[in-house]
Amino acid sequence: MAASRTSSRSSTGPKRVSFAKIREPLEVPDLLALQRESFDWLLGNEVWQARVQASMESGNTEIPNTHGLNDVFEEISPIEDFNGTMSLTLSEPSFDDPKYTEDECRDKDLTYSQPLYVNAEFTNNETGEIKSQTVFMGDFPLMTPKGTFIINGTERVVVSQLVRSPGVYFEKSIDKISDKDIFTAKIIPSRGAWLEFEIDKKDLVSVRIDRKRKQPVTIFLKALGLTGEQIREQFSAYESMMATLDKESINTQDEALLDIYRKLRPGEPPTVEASRSLLQNFFFNAKRYDLAKVGRYKVNTKLGLTTSPDQTVLNIADVLATIEYIVRLHAGETEFNSDRGVTRVQEDDIDHFGNRRLRTVGELIQNQIRTGLSRMERVVRERMTTQDPEAITPLTLINTRPVIAAIKEFFGTSQLSQFMDQTNPLSGLTHKRRLSALGPGGLSRERAGFEVRDVHPSHYGRMCPIETPEGPNIGLIGSLSSYARINAFGFVETPYRKVTKGKVTDKIDYLTANQEDE
Repeated sequence: MAASRTSSRSSTGPKRVSFAKIREPLEVPDLLALQRESFDWLLGNEVWQARVQASMESGNTEIPNTHGLNDVFEEISPIEDFNGTMSLTLSEPSFDDPKYTEDECRDKDLTYSQPLYVNAEFTNNETGEIKSQTVFMGDFPLMTPKGTFIINGTERVVVSQLVRSPGVYFEKSIDKISDKDIFTAKIIPSRGAWLEFEIDKKDLVSVRIDRKRKQPVTIFLKALGLTGEQIREQFSAYESMMATLDKESINTQDEALLDIYRKLRPGEPPTVEASRSLLQNFFFNAKRYDLAKVGRYKVNTKLGLTTSPDQTVLNIADVLATIEYIVRLHAGETEFNSDRGVTRVQEDDIDHFGNRRLRTVGELIQNQIRTGLSRMERVVRERMTTQDPEAITPLTLINTRPVIAAIKEFFGTSQLSQFMDQTNPLSGLTHKRRLSALGPGGLSRERAGFEVRDVHPSHYGRMCPIETPEGPNIGLIGSLSSYARINAFGFVETPYRKVTKGKVTDKIDYLTANQEDE
């Protein structure tokens, strides 16, 4: 009787029967969802569309409603020539059926893949002529139902990568000579130049653009268009900002732009126009700078802003809010009122799981396609200038070799694409759920210190504290917990049972490490 009462799943399929005395409120989830859901998002297939539909009906808006391939083609389009007279737009990626089955690929040492096509539209802006063609972009490796890829007949697994999340981070360190606190703030994008602020032992606020030389932060603010009076008005309560403003003697925006240009490009003759476009390209141009939605979410929550999630470049409000936060931290404040209510002022723990996110297989392949498409973009631009505008068609412009090469390079040589551990079924499953802090954009064994490798309280329910290799990789490679899941931003969530009036209920909430701390 007890067995039938606690059996799970529908009556038609296979049943999981529990003989335990205490009923489990949560079933063990699909352990391969980490791999499969991410790859479904990349392709935008029917499975992913069904998930989006179901989440919209349940009122959950967290799942992104555009898929990975579509995002990357939208980012690159339109590709314009140097004069803006012609443009090429790539859209609507689609797939044909795979040429060979999984078994045929294993037997014949082939890659299990399907042909990728995109709709390419060439527009001549001078004549208004539009030419459309469907272009073959190469064979795209396909994931098997078991979460693996078959590349040249061998089964490979793409390991998820643990990286520091884009966002804004505040740190406090002690100056060895004067024994004074030094505060630093870093705005780290998903793609682009870093912007760092520092309050040094003399209590002066400085900025470092793209890891170049330090300069007073007030010069940077003047270069962005603020006047000395506006800076004084905004930061009058903070001595560190007033001291910085009194120390430098630049009065106009043009002078500030030239001063920044001299420090960023020493040896080149500075002009106001070149300085303005340099600064614009560094932080305010979507082609060169990308916080990503996760970066915007982190910046908004940390600084108490309500900027739209679609705004993935910096704006002046972000810069001012970051400077205000660091001077509040320096002044010893603990909280302030923001657009989101009361915002806490505290430095960040870089090893906390709320500040680390997972790049799953879909995102890793998407980044590789982005690299290939940016190489292709250069070729398309050159061909636009050399070919006769009348004879140009999308097929004559597009050279798909860089994209195919980028995908092949990732699966063949990347540190995160690994030959599957096939000792037994369990070792294969463990391999697919592995998390690695190594790889491009991550840490290296030599540079990783003790703190990064150590077990952190925020790992509880998210990453196994025991399963990690011995030797040089200890702590850098781990395994996802059984019940953990990945949210839309790539943060690891773990289930908690809700306690109501001192009674543990069966209601389950999934929390990220930051939500758990709150």
